Amino acid sequence: MTEPTHFAFDASSLAQIETVIARYPAGRQASAVMPLLYIAQKQMGRETGSAWVPRVAMDVIAERLGMAPMRVYEVATFYFMYNTKPIGRFHLQVCGTTPCWLRGSDDVLRACKDAGHLKGYGDTSADGNFTLTEVECLGGCVNAPILQVDDDYYEDMDYDSTVKLLEALKRGERPKPGSVIGRQTSAPVGGPQVLNGAED
Repeated sequence: MTEPTHFAFDASSLAQIETVIARYPAGRQASAVMPLLYIAQKQMGRETGSAWVPRVAMDVIAERLGMAPMRVYEVATFYFMYNTKPIGRFHLQVCGTTPCWLRGSDDVLRACKDAGHLKGYGDTSADGNFTLTEVECLGGCVNAPILQVDDDYYEDMDYDSTVKLLEALKRGERPKPGSVIGRQTSAPVGGPQVLNGAED
């Protein structure tokens, strides 16, 4: 996919933008840069199947918010949540921080490479289905290891559950996010041990 030469927000995005900008006081609209980048990325995903923010979209955002384009580029390239180049249909983000690593993120990575036909981090599969990225702490350490697919967290992953997830995505299915072992939020494996009604 090549860098587009034109970008315009569609009606759905424009409605979201109006809501977002209204949250900021007059003269402070530049504070909306992060949500607008996200809206642009989601629109590109809808239109092309690849959720990313091309430079021309950053220029449109800069103009809309009355800020220098360089300021938008700085934000877009600083945060991992923005993709500044085309990605696969599904963005596989493997947490490699210590809690996930200790609980088996290497197996999750290996499963992504095997089932997604990926060489490693930064790679996009030949069929365009998957892009693999290493990310730092996703904040779900208690349910490690975590695999984020686009905006969804899949928790308590291992090799087999990762392969199963990727195979489902290939079939066009979107499994329910959350713990793949049925853990209740952040409760211990096996369920809550305290304040569970059995105290009497």
